[in-house]
Amino acid sequence: MMQTFSWEIKKFVKYLLSINYIIWLILSALFFAIGEFWSKKFALSPKFSYVALIIIIYSLGVLAWLPAILQKNSLSITGTIWSVLSLLTTILIGVLIFGEKLSLIGIAGIGVAFLAIILLYLG
Repeated sequence: MMQTFSWEIKKFVKYLLSINYIIWLILSALFFAIGEFWSKKFALSPKFSYVALIIIIYSLGVLAWLPAILQKNSLSITGTIWSVLSLLTTILIGVLIFGEKLSLIGIAGIGVAFLAIILLYLG
């Protein structure tokens, strides 16, 4: 029984690792951004149900992160790409959904963030 369970876990991990780490990072960043959305909703109107939802969503983001770091095994690259993706999705939510404004310097920063992702992915 225990050997079957161990084999199933190995099979599942192998499947998770067959998906490109960038896909996992995007998924994790999306969960983070959704968590940021609900955090903003909580800031506007605090409710316990928002807190529970935020914890669940952030937890899913962490679970999506794990196959990426396991596959790439480079915290400096994987972590930076995740940070930039999370930053970009958070900015998009703030601007598009909550009507927050960006300065020209902020827009330039977004361009540099995209460049960072491209350079890290190529490197």
